[in-house]
Amino acid sequence: MSFVRKLKMASLAAALAFAAGTAPAAAQNKKVVLSQAFQSMLYLPLYVALNKGYFEKEGLDLTKETAGSPTAALSAVISGSAQFSLHGPEWTAIAAEKGAPVFIMANVVNGAAVWIAAAPDFKYESPKDLKGQKVVTGQMPTTSTSLFIKLLKENGMSEKDVEMLQVPIGSEPGPLAAGQAKLAVMYEPGLDQVVARGMKVILGFPKLYGPYAFSSITARKDVDADLAQRVANGLERAMRFMHANEAETVEIAKKEFPKLDAAVVEAATKRMLADGVYPKSVDITPEALTVGLDTQIALGNLKAQPDYKTFVGKGFIDKALTIN
Repeated sequence: MSFVRKLKMASLAAALAFAAGTAPAAAQNKKVVLSQAFQSMLYLPLYVALNKGYFEKEGLDLTKETAGSPTAALSAVISGSAQFSLHGPEWTAIAAEKGAPVFIMANVVNGAAVWIAAAPDFKYESPKDLKGQKVVTGQMPTTSTSLFIKLLKENGMSEKDVEMLQVPIGSEPGPLAAGQAKLAVMYEPGLDQVVARGMKVILGFPKLYGPYAFSSITARKDVDADLAQRVANGLERAMRFMHANEAETVEIAKKEFPKLDAAVVEAATKRMLADGVYPKSVDITPEALTVGLDTQIALGNLKAQPDYKTFVGKGFIDKALTIN
């Protein structure tokens, strides 16, 4: 055999060996796109899963995109430009009610992540003390203001019994800190931003309502089941990690939100872990879904509760709960 022929055969053998060694690795990383409504501290379980490599361990190359609104994130799934979206389940329920082939398949936020902050001199004993007060709230439609209106109704009042100063979501701390009102309804990290300025927390909706399906993963009903299971598994691992490793979870949150004051990020993360906002698993119980969607039904945004068995991908959840 000539030297040239030996060289060609050696080159061919090397190429085949390289291909054999690299093909399985490439096949393991399945590309998926997840569209989130916003970059939000509420969605920390997703960021933990990304930072800890839990999706990679599930064989996924997951790209996170930020849509700018829940409807835009959901539209990405309906149109097929993303396989998954992250936002409130009410948007998915409303779309499903109108005939869209969508469902929810994993929990991400399981508490009504809204709180009422007050000036330090405001005397508060019960929601009745809110009557006649000026309150900073987010511009509708938003869950924070919806929950506040629900609270008023549950205590024999309506929005007419208070003066609501509606501002863009995220800007609630400004008017409260400036003294334009003594009360504000807000999300994190705004809550701990005003707490750092001396304000106090007088009511937490997570403890008031308990398990509450606040944000979840949505997919089309024709989603690749294997991809969906891998996403659910990755999130399950993240949630287990968060509740077992508070300090490292805080550090990941600081990394994801570098422009926020580190002390505020730490306080907000610890509060949401303690209040059960960050769930311990991807499970979505019928009770949590009912409580969450009842708010939207009361406001007239949703006609009726969806059928739990067809609206929630319990099969993906149950398998994720059994992973080691």
